[in-house]
Formats: sequence, structure tokens, C-alpha cells
Amino acid sequence: MFGCATQFSIMVRNRTIAVTSVAFSKDSYLRGRLLEGFPKSFFNLGGKKLSKPEVREFLSDADGAVVGRDLIDEDLLRSCPRLRIVSKYGVGLDNVDRRACERHGVVVGWTAGVNRLSVAEQTLGFMLSLCRNLYQTSCLLKSHQWVTNGGWQLSGKTVGIIGVGHIGKELIRLLGPFNCTILVNDILDQGDYYRLHGLVESSKEVIFAESDIVTIHTPLTEQTRYLVNRQMLSMMKNSAFLINTSRGAVVNQSDLKEALISKVIAGAALDVFEEEPAEDREFLQLPNLFCTPHVGGNALEAVRAMGLSAIDHLEKFYAQDDLA
Repeated sequence: MFGCATQFSIMVRNRTIAVTSVAFSKDSYLRGRLLEGFPKSFFNLGGKKLSKPEVREFLSDADGAVVGRDLIDEDLLRSCPRLRIVSKYGVGLDNVDRRACERHGVVVGWTAGVNRLSVAEQTLGFMLSLCRNLYQTSCLLKSHQWVTNGGWQLSGKTVGIIGVGHIGKELIRLLGPFNCTILVNDILDQGDYYRLHGLVESSKEVIFAESDIVTIHTPLTEQTRYLVNRQMLSMMKNSAFLINTSRGAVVNQSDLKEALISKVIAGAALDVFEEEPAEDREFLQLPNLFCTPHVGGNALEAVRAMGLSAIDHLEKFYAQDDLA
């Protein structure tokens, strides 16, 4: 990593870097670290995700950008002629039109799997909370109801994992001590990995039908949009749980809401939603829905790792540009 600001020419230090990500912007360490090499950087300190017009205005005079889940598309790039690099804070690229970036000569800086442990730990936490009824009994106790239903143990159950990438593999590692039967599905052929770890490669239909917990770890693509829908939910056991910490639109939220209300499944845990911030209060207040505001990758260690990765891409890009 080109960590020392003295390695940069005056020209490079004059580059203007705009940071749209709220999580990056509010972290004083990351702000200071970026300002070492790029003193003209500025940050989204308002504490809220910028709207599309606000992102366009925010990036209009920037040479480089650190973005989170902001949409980077043809329309925006056309409005930001100075922009030469978009460095991703986070791991999902569904919000970045890479073909449009290529057409406009904009480099996309991205490193896969930087926050894998943070998301995998949250998923495991969801599993334990759902299985042992911790979330529901805690909410009931706060309303002065003493309900002693302790649920069932995670150990020895069948867990279905759809998407065996960086996060899926990290979750498999964390599940080791629980001796679960783990059913897996991925578009890539990973037979050697599955055999090494005693995993059972299965169709999505088998995973939904046989698992006590189904957890989703796919990117959002045209193939995975609404992967979880009324048909798939109807295959699940009425005692089973669904977890989604990937992207909101992988799950048809309306179909899930219906399934939770009618007790087609026992419960669900979501960290991501079709629209964020989530606005459907009736859905959010369902007693069998455990929901969090897209914080799976936001453990302090992950925030720092994702931020440093984004800075690293900027530094390497401009160091090479300076030598050209």
C-alpha cells in the first residue's frame, strides 16, 4: 500500500476525492487516513444516504469517489466529467454499472470479501436468536410478558446456504462446532470444496424443502432477483426460518410478509430490504420478523477494512497515474 502521503506528487495531492458513504465519512480514523494522501477530500457528514440528484451534485467536481450503495450509472457519469475512479466502500457491485464506467474511462476499485467475517457473524447471530427464540421473548419481556419458550438448539439442525462465496464459506467455518448438516447451492462448480468440508450440494428446491434454516448469500443479479418468492417459501417447513443478509431484492418482500403473517414459515431475519431505509411499518413490526438496518458488514473491524481497501485503490490508481 502507498501509505505515506510524501510518495505523492503535488499534482496527486490536489486531486479532489468525494466520499458519499455515511459509514466511511463518520469514521474519524478513515477520514484522517484519506486526508493524508488527498487533503482536498470531502465527506458526506450529514448522516443520511444521498438521493440520486444529491449524489450527482456531490460528485460533480470530484476527480475520484468513495461510494457505498449509491447508484453509479450512465446518467451520473455523464454529469461528472472529471471523475476517473470510483472506489467501492463495501463488496457488492450491483449498484455500479461497470460497462458505463468503462465507456466513460472510469476505473472501478473493488476488493471482494473484505467484510466477510462481519456478515457471517451477524448471520450466525440471527440463527441463534431465531432458533432459541431470543428476539421474541426479549420483546415480550419488555412489554411485561413472561414467556419461557426457549425454542430449539441450532446444533445438529439442517442449514441451507444459497451462495457459497466469501461470506458463505466464512459462515460454513463458523458453523463447524454446531455439527449441522449443511446443504449448499451455488452457480459455480465447487465440488472439491464441498467434499472437503462435508457439505451436501443440493438444488434450491431441496434446500427450501429440507432445511430448518435457509440463509441467502448471493449477489443481486437478474438471475437472483426475487429468488425467494411465494413459491419457494411455500416449500419450507412451517417450523423453518429464512435469513437474508445479502441484498434486499433477492427476497420478494411482499411474499415474505404474507408468509410470516399466515405462518407459512416460523420466522425470518433480514438485514437488507427492497427499499432502504425500509418504510413498511406493518412488515417491520411483525413479531416473527427480526430486522436490522443493513449493519451486517458494519462491525468496526469491517468498516476499517472496507475503508482502507477503498483508500488503497485510490492510492494505487493515482500513484500509477502519476508515473505515467
